[in-house]
Amino acid sequence: MVAEVADARVRRAKVAVAVAFALNGFAFSSWLSRVPAVRDELNLSTSQLGLVLLCLSAGAFVALPSSGPLVTRLGPARAVLVGAVVVASALAGLALALAIGSAPLAAVFLFAFGVGFSPWDVAMNVEAADVERRVGRPIMPRFHAGFSLGAVAGAGVGAGAAALAVSVAAQIVVTSVLVAIVVAVAVGRFLPVDAAEPDAPRARARDAWRDRRTVLIGLFVLAFALTEGVANDWLALALVDGHAASESLAAAGYGVFVAAMTVGRLTGSSVLQRWGRVPTLRAAAATALVGLLLVVFGGSVFVALAGGALWGVGAALGFPLGMSAAADDPVRAASRVSGGGVDRLHGVPRRTAAGRSDRPGQQHPARAARGRGGPGGWVRAGQLDPRAGGGVPLNAGLPGLRTQAVPAAGNAGRLPVCTRAGSPHPPARCACPVCP
Repeated sequence: MVAEVADARVRRAKVAVAVAFALNGFAFSSWLSRVPAVRDELNLSTSQLGLVLLCLSAGAFVALPSSGPLVTRLGPARAVLVGAVVVASALAGLALALAIGSAPLAAVFLFAFGVGFSPWDVAMNVEAADVERRVGRPIMPRFHAGFSLGAVAGAGVGAGAAALAVSVAAQIVVTSVLVAIVVAVAVGRFLPVDAAEPDAPRARARDAWRDRRTVLIGLFVLAFALTEGVANDWLALALVDGHAASESLAAAGYGVFVAAMTVGRLTGSSVLQRWGRVPTLRAAAATALVGLLLVVFGGSVFVALAGGALWGVGAALGFPLGMSAAADDPVRAASRVSGGGVDRLHGVPRRTAAGRSDRPGQQHPARAARGRGGPGGWVRAGQLDPRAGGGVPLNAGLPGLRTQAVPAAGNAGRLPVCTRAGSPHPPARCACPVCP
């Protein structure tokens, strides 16, 4: 009976976490798909728009160091709620700024959006990792598919609003109300926070930045987040200015990118079980690079749309697997996820570099990412191999797994050994959550 109640609680939490991811993506993309209209309503040049968008990343970066301690102190449910309320309030303020045409006020509220986005992002990834451990399967990509589905819905709303000539301000107000209400309901179904043992080690935020593997995972996530984030901010604008697409077609083109990323995340678990973590991620990075090049050099809008689809498939798995790897150790999950979330830095180079030119045809998003996104992810993908653990037991709490001391050159690491197949073996080819 107790086991049935626990299983039902995990199933409810799995749905609630998926809803939190979906609303996060919806809040993010519903207005980003209208970036060309935002630029026009604020009467900004492309470079000025880049500086305004930079405020979002600045807010996320400022809030990032405190996000881990906040999640540890409040628990994932309350931290998600706090972040969502701040995001919803910032969206309402952004609508006001657009209504009165004030770029400085828009910059202030985009900064606030970033401040709320960081704890929301860290907390829902920590909760997702906890649910993944209890389920016993690698389902983190599916949670991030929820983000992508929400982003597809947001892009669809943006495209429909643009086609119907609905103002961006009115659209954003509706989005802010929806986000606040639905997230408040969803977090009530999160898993309860277990009381810490009196002698349990206390995770400190600065410890994440001293751990080599966490920093390397963060660099990996940075590369893939740059690959994904350039499209989030600039793909719609690139289709309008670089390929003479209408605003509604540009919003739909952004939806193509997000839809392709969603498909990649929904199918990612089975692909990972068949091919392994590192080979899959290196193939994904190469696919993203091909998509970037097609958007830049494809010539026609239809080739650019095909490139956006490849771009989305290639960018799909980097961030969720980075978060899953960062949260392998439950004790340090919050601080490691916030440390692995150094991707908030990706907004600084991508928004300034991609937006520095005001000439039509010069603001292709891939120009800012080429040589830094896809290739960087390919090189650093090896850091997500569980065998690169470096002294911390990975995937603690997963059924069928135990740890075993394994001597390594210059390092006595602790690597997981799978017992699921009936006999202990190094995690190499089976389909359990830890096997790459």
